[in-house]
Amino acid sequence: MSSVYSRRAARGAVIAAVYAVTTIVLAPISYGMVQVRVAEALTLLPILFPEAIWGLFLGCLISNFFGGMGPIDIFLGSLTTLVAAWLTYRWRGSRLAYVPPIALNGLVVGTYLSYLLQVNLLLCILSVSAGQAVAVLGLGIPLLRRLRKVYRQE
Repeated sequence: MSSVYSRRAARGAVIAAVYAVTTIVLAPISYGMVQVRVAEALTLLPILFPEAIWGLFLGCLISNFFGGMGPIDIFLGSLTTLVAAWLTYRWRGSRLAYVPPIALNGLVVGTYLSYLLQVNLLLCILSVSAGQAVAVLGLGIPLLRRLRKVYRQE
């Protein structure tokens, strides 16, 4: 039993690290109103791994410290990722699982970025949502498909 727990804890930690490092290394496209946070491709991982929920939350929390948007982004952005990851896990048997990372981040992050950056609310929501869609649908779905094949073979 401890082997399963250790494996899950390690997987969650790796997800957190990959999310944080990817976001920080790709900082020019990871932060701000116009962003494609490549690490958001990982937000579909709760479909396969429940431990990804906390890994995504921690990775987002760590990376948002480097974004320069302050406490609102650090805490509210990370909590939004936590809720989106949990909903993705809850809806893992449906295509609805792809929606929370796009819709919640678009709405919540877009709203507070509009406030912080003093830009048009609708434009900001649409911009963040579009970047999320690119990461989740364009990168996350292929990643998910590949991982399903790999884990089926084990």
